[in-house]
Amino acid sequence: MSETKFLTPEEVTERYRGGVSLGTLRNWRTQKIGPSFIKVGKAVLYPMEELETWDERNKVQCSASKQSDEHAGDQP
Repeated sequence: MSETKFLTPEEVTERYRGGVSLGTLRNWRTQKIGPSFIKVGKAVLYPMEELETWDERNKVQCSASKQSDEHAGDQP
């Protein structure tokens, strides 16, 4: 059986250090944007796996990081 961890909207707000408010999460849910979530009765839960996937999709790659990634392939 899978040991999927879920976060409440309050915990998601803490995860993003207040950069995403409860109101924003609520708006995103109604607009079907933002990280995927599940609803069990009235409880809204965000699977950690989905948050990590969402983080990756929204990652901004900086040019310095791209250069170091390219040079990492040159190493023996």
